[in-house]
Amino acid sequence: MSNRVRISSLFAFMAILLVTVGVVQSPSLALAILNLCLISAIMALGINIQWGYAGLLNVGIMGFAALGGVAAVLVSKEPVAETIALGAPGLLAALLVAAVTIALIVWVYKSMKGRLRSVLVTLIVVAGFFTARHFFDPAVEAIESTDSAATGYLGGLGLPIIFSWLVGGLFAGGAAWLIGKVSLGLRSDYLAIATLGISEIIIAVLKNEDWLTRGVKNVTGLPRPYPVPYEVEIQQSPAFQSWATYFGMDVVELSSIVVKLAYSGLFAVVLLIILLLCESALRSPWGRMMRAIRDNETAAEAMGKDVKGRHLQVFILGSAVVGIAGAMLTTLDGQFTPGTYNPLRFTFLIWAMVIIGGSGNNWGAVLGGFLVWFFWVEAEPVGLWFIDLVTSGMDETNPLRLHLLSSAAYMRLMAMGIIMLLVLRFAPKGLIPESRR
Repeated sequence: MSNRVRISSLFAFMAILLVTVGVVQSPSLALAILNLCLISAIMALGINIQWGYAGLLNVGIMGFAALGGVAAVLVSKEPVAETIALGAPGLLAALLVAAVTIALIVWVYKSMKGRLRSVLVTLIVVAGFFTARHFFDPAVEAIESTDSAATGYLGGLGLPIIFSWLVGGLFAGGAAWLIGKVSLGLRSDYLAIATLGISEIIIAVLKNEDWLTRGVKNVTGLPRPYPVPYEVEIQQSPAFQSWATYFGMDVVELSSIVVKLAYSGLFAVVLLIILLLCESALRSPWGRMMRAIRDNETAAEAMGKDVKGRHLQVFILGSAVVGIAGAMLTTLDGQFTPGTYNPLRFTFLIWAMVIIGGSGNNWGAVLGGFLVWFFWVEAEPVGLWFIDLVTSGMDETNPLRLHLLSSAAYMRLMAMGIIMLLVLRFAPKGLIPESRR
C-alpha cells in the first residue's frame, strides 16, 4: 500500500468513527469531539516538530498550553479600570526595578572579572529583589482586594480574542527561548525533567497570582471569535427558527450544531496552515539538516552545523505551536481555569498522539491527535455500554454488576494502554511512519 493511500484510508476511518458518533449519539457531540481533535492535532504537531524533527524530549507541554490560555485572557478581557488605577503604578515601578537590575547584572558581567564580579552581582540581585518587592507587594494586595468576587485582577486589552492565538504562540515561544537557553545543553532525560519542572512552576504561578488571571477563581465569560455566534442570539432569529422547523430539529440543538461548526471551520483553517508550513519545512534543506542533527549530532557538528542553535530554534517553534493550541482551547471553553492543567496526565496524551500517529511524520501527528482524543472521550460510554451488555443477564442489584458499571470511567485508561500496545507491536514506527527520502 502506498503512503498516500494509507493516509487516505486512515483518515477515512477516522471520519467514519466521527460520523458514527453523530448518528448513534448526537451530531452536537460528534462536533464537540471534532473540535477537540483539531486542537489536539495542533498540539501534537508542535511536539512532533521538537521530537520528530530534532529528538528533543519536552514533557512541559501543559505549561506552554497554559501560557496560551493566559494570552486569551490578557488579550480579550476588558481592562478593569479600578484595579489598574490602584495597582498599575506599583507594578510598573517593580518592573522598572527588575529591568534596571538585569541591566546592571549584564554590565557587571561584561566589565568585571573575578571575585569582585561575584560579590557585586550578589549585592545587585539582593537589592533589586527587595526593592522590587517593596513596590510589587502593595500593588498586588490592592488589586486582589478590589471586588475580588467579580474581578480582583487587571483584566486585559479588550481586543478580539482571535488575536490571542498569535499572542499565545509568542508567549510560549518566549518562554521556550528562556528555558532553552538554560536547559538545551542537558542530556535528553535531564531535559525532560527540566521541562516538566518548569511546566509545574508556570502552572503554580498562574494558580496563585490572582492579580494576573484570578488564579483558581478562574476567568469566565471570554468572548467568542468572529464569526462564531452565540446560541441565544441565533435562536431568536425567525429565519433560524424556520430552518429548524424545515430540518425537523429542536432550535436549541440546531444552534449548538451551528456554533460548533463555526468553531470547526476556524480550527480547521489554523490546522491546515500549520500543517502546510510544517510539511514545507520538513521537505526543505532546513528539514533535512534537522533530521541529520537528530540522527547523528556529532557528525552534523563536524560538518559545521550549529547543533545547539538549531535545537533552540526548533524548541521555540514547537512550543509556539503548542501555545497557539492552548489559546484556541481556552477560546473554545470560554473560560480560563488554571486548575485543569494537569501536566502529567495530558502530557502523556499528547505524547501518545505523536507515538501512535508516527513520530517524524506531520500527517501521523495529526492522525494521532484525532485518534487518541476520540478514544479518550468515547472509551467511557462505549465501555459502559459493553459492561451493561455483558452483565445484562445478572440481577440489577448484583454487586459484581454494580462494581463493573461504576468502574466504566477507568475504561479510557485501559483503552489507551491497549491501543499503545497494539501500535507498538504491529506498527512500532506509528500508523503513518516517517518517510525516508
